[in-house]
Amino acid sequence: MTDDRLELLQGTLDLLVLKALSWGPMHGYGISVLIHERTDGDITIVDAALYKALHRLEHADLVASTWGVSENNRRAKFYRLTPEGRKRLRDDLADWRRYSAAVERIVGTT
Repeated sequence: MTDDRLELLQGTLDLLVLKALSWGPMHGYGISVLIHERTDGDITIVDAALYKALHRLEHADLVASTWGVSENNRRAKFYRLTPEGRKRLRDDLADWRRYSAAVERIVGTT
């Protein structure tokens, strides 16, 4: 896989995680389930990739975390967007919409 493709995939995953957290704080498994359900099962995120993304986003101060108790009564780390994360989400959504529209203009033609 080329570095550009890896960067695109990481950027897409980061965008999905930030968007998921825009609906409220949640733990990693909750993020994974939400993305899977919202995409009608078309996107399944491997745990390792998800937690790498969460750590990357936390390191960049785009998300913050606190320990809490999950709905299964288990100890879990809950993530939430920071103000910087909300700004990044707005910027990344605008970029994504422009990018996906441009790709669609090519692949959507006959």
